[in-house]
Amino acid sequence: MTENRGTIIVAGAGLGGLTLALCLARAGFNVTVLEQAKALGEVGAGVQISANGARVLYHLGLAEALQAIAFKPERGEMRHWRSGETLSSRPLGQASEEAFGFPYFHLHRADFHQVLAAALAAVAPGSVHLGAKVTGFSQLDNGVTVMTEAGESFSGDVLVGCDGIHSAIRAQLFGPDAPRFTGCVAWRATVPVGALPPGHIRPVSSNWIGRGGHFVHYYVRRGELVNCVGIIEQDEWQAESWSSEGAKANFLADFQNWHEDVQILMRQAESCFRWGLFDRDPMPRWRAGRVTLLGDACHPMLPFMAQGAVMAIEDAYTLAQCLAVGATAHGADPAKALQRYEDLRRDRTATVQQMSRDNIQFFHNADIPDLLARMRKHRAAHLWLYGFNVTDQDFSAPA
Repeated sequence: MTENRGTIIVAGAGLGGLTLALCLARAGFNVTVLEQAKALGEVGAGVQISANGARVLYHLGLAEALQAIAFKPERGEMRHWRSGETLSSRPLGQASEEAFGFPYFHLHRADFHQVLAAALAAVAPGSVHLGAKVTGFSQLDNGVTVMTEAGESFSGDVLVGCDGIHSAIRAQLFGPDAPRFTGCVAWRATVPVGALPPGHIRPVSSNWIGRGGHFVHYYVRRGELVNCVGIIEQDEWQAESWSSEGAKANFLADFQNWHEDVQILMRQAESCFRWGLFDRDPMPRWRAGRVTLLGDACHPMLPFMAQGAVMAIEDAYTLAQCLAVGATAHGADPAKALQRYEDLRRDRTATVQQMSRDNIQFFHNADIPDLLARMRKHRAAHLWLYGFNVTDQDFSAPA
């Protein structure tokens, strides 16, 4: 462990916030994590971590812990919504490790969150403050002070908003955002493997592309559960939340004409959740002074490239390295390090946001004539994403 390089306040203890805190603690920073919930946990079920994200997690020493909770898919498949025909297949599994040096993981979000929380507690015990909802902050040239709903205040050198799509930090920096309803509603559910016919689910990531919707399923928790996400086009929606419970009958009705394999999954689903998908344009700026944003707070993504969590992981490593390099520079200025982080991340995350947006049309038009050409383009996008080495960058701010 290096000598202390200053105090960084992290608002939010989700996947991005905990990854950032762990990166910072391992780089020698004192970390204060403020989480509004009264207990650590994670909403949602499945998360996919491709090689570009696994690289960071392995760098943090989490390989063994992740392998104990993960499922490694053999490949990714696209299937026709009605016939069940496999339209395309791309290797994952061992092929990911051979091509990129790191695996492709399917994880239950709660399991992944626990791994990160335990790792942070080991290197920075007591760094997470629960029931600490951030209500605002003030900053001077030499630091930042953060206020919570409970009346507490915390001071540090830098504040990072990792507080999600409804970020209070972003709102104070740049005002209210303007999300647009995409015309899509998402369902999610988990299914115990024991409730399914033997061999019903292949050891792959399956994406059923359809007409006006698509349906994704894959194993999580070592193959004990199947995570299901169905996206269907609808006219309007109000709520933007992962925790709005929906009726299974409505889930079945939305996908009533789809292949029987999908029907079986829905019939055996545990509780179902339903939420509207909203889109936001890439932000031109993430930073003001000693305050910046990370993950969904600055580049929320539609779930059509399976890169939302991975982009936050890449952010976390980049930001920690920019701050670490900046802390050793003569006349170190944290604001310059934050700007370097933003400059390194803004274009890549904006590109992935656009890729995710473009995939709505691809996934929801299974019978278009140029489907094969679109699949080749989709495969090329994956190679660009997974092959990125976030550790191989110049993290120093320009003089």
